[in-house]
Amino acid sequence: MKAGWFVRGDIDGFFGLFVDNLLQLMLIAVLCVQVCGMPPELVYGRIMPGAALSILFGNAFYTWQARRLAIRTGRTDVTALPYGINTVSLIAFVFLIIAPIYFETKNPQLAWQAGLFACLASALLECVGAFVGDWLRRHTPRAALLSSLAGIAITFISMGFVFQIFAMPAVALVPALFVITVYGGQVKLPLGLPGGFIAVLLGVAMGWVLRWCGYPFFQPVQETYRFALHLPTTSVSDMLAFLANGQGWRYFSVIFPMALFNVIGSLQNLESAEAAGDRYDTRSSLLVNGFGSIVAACLGNPFPTTIYIGHPGWKAMGARWGYSLLNGVVITGLCLIGGVTLVLRVVPMEAMIGILLWVGLIITAQAFQEVPKKHSAAVALGIMPALAAWALLLVETALRKAGASLYDVAPKFGGDLYVYGIISMSQGFMLTCMVLSAMMVFVVERQFLRAAIWTGVASVFSWFGIIHAYALTPTGVQNRFGFGAARSYALAYLIATLLMVALHYYNRGRESESTGIVA
Repeated sequence: MKAGWFVRGDIDGFFGLFVDNLLQLMLIAVLCVQVCGMPPELVYGRIMPGAALSILFGNAFYTWQARRLAIRTGRTDVTALPYGINTVSLIAFVFLIIAPIYFETKNPQLAWQAGLFACLASALLECVGAFVGDWLRRHTPRAALLSSLAGIAITFISMGFVFQIFAMPAVALVPALFVITVYGGQVKLPLGLPGGFIAVLLGVAMGWVLRWCGYPFFQPVQETYRFALHLPTTSVSDMLAFLANGQGWRYFSVIFPMALFNVIGSLQNLESAEAAGDRYDTRSSLLVNGFGSIVAACLGNPFPTTIYIGHPGWKAMGARWGYSLLNGVVITGLCLIGGVTLVLRVVPMEAMIGILLWVGLIITAQAFQEVPKKHSAAVALGIMPALAAWALLLVETALRKAGASLYDVAPKFGGDLYVYGIISMSQGFMLTCMVLSAMMVFVVERQFLRAAIWTGVASVFSWFGIIHAYALTPTGVQNRFGFGAARSYALAYLIATLLMVALHYYNRGRESESTGIVA
C-alpha cells in the first residue's frame, strides 16, 4: 500500500485538534497571568515555546505510529491518536500547586518552578505506568474505560460548547448545525470540500459581515499583536533549584494522583481508539506520552501533555495521520511567534466550536455502541460521577459570579441540592467512573467475586483520599489526601465488597444445586 501523508479529512481533523489545543493555550495564558501573577514575558517567552515543542514531539510520534500501522495492515482508514495538553492536569496544577505557592510567597518565579517539578515528576510516574498499562487494559471492562470518556464528552465538551453556541447563535449556530448535518448525514460536499473547514469559513464570514453591518456579535481580542520570535530554552536548572529547597515533595500527594489519572485517561483513550478500529501498542504509546511531558518540563512548560480524548470523532471526520503532524507544526509556529492572540483577532471562537461539539457527541455515542447491550447500564452508571463534577463547576461558577463562595453557601442548601454529595462524587471522578462501571459490568455478568475486587479497590482509593475526599475552604474545594481521608466511603465500599463475596458463594451454591452437584 502506498501511504501518503495527507487526505482531505485531515483538514477537518486539523481544525478540531487545533481548536482544542488553542483553547488550552488560551487557558494557560489567562490562568498564569491573572491567577498566578506570572509576567507575560515568562508566559510567552518560556511556557509557550516549551508547550509548542512538547506538542510537536508527541504529534510527530503519533503521526508516524499511525502511518506505520496503516502500512503494516494495508488499511487506509487508520487515524492517529490526538495529542495535546491535558486540561484536567492543567487545572489541578494551577489551583493545587502553582497558585498556592504564589499566594504564599508572592513569587511567580518560584511558583513556575514548582509547576516544572510537578510536570517532570508526573511524567516520570507516567513512564513507570507504561509498563503496567497492558495489564490494566486486559483486566478492565471496555465499558469502564469508555464510560468516563463519555461523561467528560457529554458534559465538559458537549454541554459547555452547546451553551456557548446558543449564547451566540448569530455566529455559532449555523456552523454547528452545518457540522452536525454534514458528518451526521455523511454528506459529500461538492469538489470533496471538507465540512469542518467550510463550517469555520461560514462562521468567520458571518461574524465579520454582521460586524461590518453594525451588529458586533463578534468582538476580536483587543490585545495588540507584536511579532517576536520566542525560542525555547532549557529549564533544568530551575527545576533543580526548586527541588534543592525541599518544597517539591510537599505536593507529591497531588502529583501522584494526577499521574495516575493521566495513565488511566490514556488507557481509556487507547481503548476508545481500538473500539473505533485502531489498536495501538500500549507501552510505546504511554512511554511517548510521558516523554512528551518530560520535554515540556525541561523546556519551561509546567503542564503535562497527553493522549487526547476524541479519536472516534476525528476518525468519523475522515482524518488519518496528517492532521496530527499539521497540528503540531501550526501550534509550534504560533507559540514561537506569540501568535495565539493573532488568530483570535481574525477568527471567532464560536465559528470553530461546532467541530468539538460533534467530537463530544461521537465519543458519547461510542460508549454505548461499542459494548455489549447488557453493559449499557454500566456505561450509564459510569457517566454519573462526571455529571457530578460538571454540576459542581456550574454551582461554583454561579456563586463566584454572584460574589459568594461555596464555603459560605453550602450549609444553606440543605436537602435541596445535596451539594456535599455532588462535591464528594466529583473528587477523583475519572477513577470513580471507571470503578463503578467495572463493578456494574461484573454484577450484570453475575461475576460477583470480580465485582468485589472493584469495590475493594474503591475502598482503598477512598481511604487514601484518591476519590471522594475533599476539604471545603474559603478558596474553594480542595483535595484531601492521607490515611482515612474518606473513611465513611471506604467503610461503605468495604461492606459492599463483603456483600459481593457473600453473593458469590451464595450464587455458586444455588447453581450447584440447580445442576444436582453438591457444593
